[in-house]
Amino acid sequence: MTQAKFEKISRSDKLLYGSRKLLLCGFSAKAQSKFMTVLKVLGLETVPTVWATSEQGDTRLCDLLELSDQIGRGESSNLPRAIIVAGITEKELLRLMTVCRKSGMQQALWATLTPTSETWTLKQLLAELSAERQALQKRKR
Repeated sequence: MTQAKFEKISRSDKLLYGSRKLLLCGFSAKAQSKFMTVLKVLGLETVPTVWATSEQGDTRLCDLLELSDQIGRGESSNLPRAIIVAGITEKELLRLMTVCRKSGMQQALWATLTPTSETWTLKQLLAELSAERQALQKRKR
């Protein structure tokens, strides 16, 4: 795994890497509907979404992001909860993160697609994000 580094996101209209899409995992069918409501409130309901299933952990991100809009919706996933964004603006990402946090939604791992991460499997990315979260929590103590 390549050691990732954090890049600060600003409130700009700069587009993040990749085609406009959200890759989501670890959501129950009920939580998926709530998340779609959040997108509607933010005016992001037209952003295509892919709901990764537990069986897709070994699939590369680039392949998952090629799937059709709303694929996997209605199927609960026991993967860690994560929101992987591509092709939205930095401003849209910050608004989405803020509303998700304020809504009381279960905490999720967050990532933006990169040229490096798009070749990783979903499991690889989730492992990297979990390790980063643990390292940050240790530093805060």
